[in-house]
Amino acid sequence: MWRMGYHIAAWRHPNVRPDGSMDIRYFLDIARAAERGKFDLVFMADELAIRGADNPPGARTRQSNGAELEPITLLAALAPNTSRIGLVSTGSTTYSEPFNLARQFLSLDHISGGRAGWNVVTSWGTEDALNFGHMNFPDYDLRYERAGEFVDVVRGLWNSWEADALLRDKKSGLYYDEAKLHTLGHKGKYFSVRGPLNVARSPQDEPVIFFAGDSEPGREIAAKSADVVFTAKQDLGSARDFYASIKERLPKYGRADDDVLVMPGLLPVVGRTRAEAQAKYDELMELIDPVVGLASLYDRLGDLSDYPLDGPVPEPKDPVFKSRAETMYKLAQREGYTIRQLYMTQALGRGHRIIIGTAADVVDEMEQWKTARAADGFNIIPSHLPDAINAFVELVVPEMQRRGLYRTDYEGATLRENLGVFKGRR
Repeated sequence: MWRMGYHIAAWRHPNVRPDGSMDIRYFLDIARAAERGKFDLVFMADELAIRGADNPPGARTRQSNGAELEPITLLAALAPNTSRIGLVSTGSTTYSEPFNLARQFLSLDHISGGRAGWNVVTSWGTEDALNFGHMNFPDYDLRYERAGEFVDVVRGLWNSWEADALLRDKKSGLYYDEAKLHTLGHKGKYFSVRGPLNVARSPQDEPVIFFAGDSEPGREIAAKSADVVFTAKQDLGSARDFYASIKERLPKYGRADDDVLVMPGLLPVVGRTRAEAQAKYDELMELIDPVVGLASLYDRLGDLSDYPLDGPVPEPKDPVFKSRAETMYKLAQREGYTIRQLYMTQALGRGHRIIIGTAADVVDEMEQWKTARAADGFNIIPSHLPDAINAFVELVVPEMQRRGLYRTDYEGATLRENLGVFKGRR
């Protein structure tokens, strides 16, 4: 969940509270709306700096991501005020330590009764690095190599306690069975962590692990350790290729096809009629400041301020986000987009699939992608909040239920039960 919506100018929409990203009541309303719609989870992306390119100059002051609540604290506050919906947050492997992160997410898991998930990311921005005492961020290969070891350590710590280790026997005086508490004793290239973790075992065995890496190293980490893989794909063909790429890697890690769910991002702008949906889209597009539009392309395609806005999109040179840069450039080439047209397109979906139409239009495409083995489910991305989530729950959810494609109630109490993913043989 981007705090006020995924559209780069969402905060300027008349129905969006511009101070919502610092108000727990705002987030609680959104979480409860998603829970009414029987969503699996709410997902909080996180940033470790006031990032967002200030290129062109002044762009940063026009964006809304400068003041936001820290997500683990926020989700812990949402937990007792919700009952079934999963609570997932990004957690960086670049500027965190495995012990602290393992403890935070496992604590959230207990507070929520087994509804926590960790979205594994690597941090890339110079702004992030400077906030943690580094002059620059680690190179691409190092970040992913460190991330792989980081995940192994966290999972090892989460398994410090066996399920029945805590006796809490007042009569005998034994609080736990020492034979069922395991010291990790990890010594690797990047981390040396003794353990054990001083938090009891997860109510769902382990918090659910999410991953969004689209590179080769990212896909390997996902196949080895993730339960759910997020991805950004614009068309059915590339989505099918990515899906197959993840699934075909699973056997070498002793995992089955249904041990990992692939969920492409989908941003629906939905109305009761196509004309109504288009009007919603047009209203959002009118809010975009060209300065912010150029800045939205900077991290993927570099500084484009010297190029004509209505000229062709140049090929990216050594981008930070390699897979996203390639996706955006190929889209511009395929559609013949100018720079202005590309940032207008990216302003809403930022590389994810966008559908503008009725509930039937949205569900038709979701069903097509699932049938074609391009998706196991979808990461629904709201354009602006709370309008987008309310429209989805009111219009799209009943259409999915009418076709027998979607639950009418939650299957269980934990996130793993509701997703249908279990720790299996990772």
